[in-house]
Amino acid sequence: MAAITAGMVAELRGKTDAPMMECKKALTEAEGDMARAEEILRVKLGSKAGKAASRVTAEGVIAAAVNGTTGAMIEVNCETDFVTKNDSFLALAKAAAELIAAHGPADVEALGALPYEQDSFGPTLEDVRKGLIGKIGENMSFRRFKRWSNGGNLASYLHGTRIGVVVEFTGDEVAAKDVAMHVAAMKPVSLSQADVPAELVEKERKIAAEKAAESGKPAEIVAKMVEGSVQKFLKEVSLFNQSFVKNDKLTVEQMLKAASTDVKGFTLYVVGEGIEKKVDDFAAEVAAQVAAAKGA
Repeated sequence: MAAITAGMVAELRGKTDAPMMECKKALTEAEGDMARAEEILRVKLGSKAGKAASRVTAEGVIAAAVNGTTGAMIEVNCETDFVTKNDSFLALAKAAAELIAAHGPADVEALGALPYEQDSFGPTLEDVRKGLIGKIGENMSFRRFKRWSNGGNLASYLHGTRIGVVVEFTGDEVAAKDVAMHVAAMKPVSLSQADVPAELVEKERKIAAEKAAESGKPAEIVAKMVEGSVQKFLKEVSLFNQSFVKNDKLTVEQMLKAASTDVKGFTLYVVGEGIEKKVDDFAAEVAAQVAAAKGA
């Protein structure tokens, strides 16, 4: 039996917002397996334990550059929220997106090699990044990016600096921008139900089966409950089936049809998605921010 430490319980509570004792019970039942413990809590407590998927922990910004049918979106990370408001850091992110759109680098290394000067640093984007690390006093990195240049129409939307969406479409640009805003708000995982990744469907089916089994109802009723839960999940995470945020009497698909618009695909970036951030000493973080402000 794996030893369940206070740290493990605290980590699971931080991911799920479930009560401490429930977290400890789930970890004990899962023999220390954190992912399995999350599933157990979802079965017992419902959606309360699913908050981990929407919580991001790393800092940084999303930047986008769209010019006609060519565009790019990038996530640039840093250590603290303080730096995400720094003008030099924001300028670096904006420049990186524009360079990707204009030159189409193959990867982060190729992106860093592109010519760029800022704040007396250069002659490449990588040289500017390294220079700003020294000036600001905090590490920063280009995490991921995507470029579009296949001739299709593009619409982009940035929700502040933490969420970015690019939509590929034909038809009405206003409708496409509305879809980009919708994606930022509702965070679908695919265009249609058929496109939802099989592993997500199976995970949801497994959780639904465990919840239904606890009802004590006959097998045929349990099977219908499971299938109903899965179908509900598919509608909730597929863009075309979601209720449109600006008019919940229409699905996104119905709104697009009325606007004679076809969405071919979308890309959603959320800052820090999938990254675990270490917990810093608060006093040390404040001291670092003060030092950075003096050096800016």
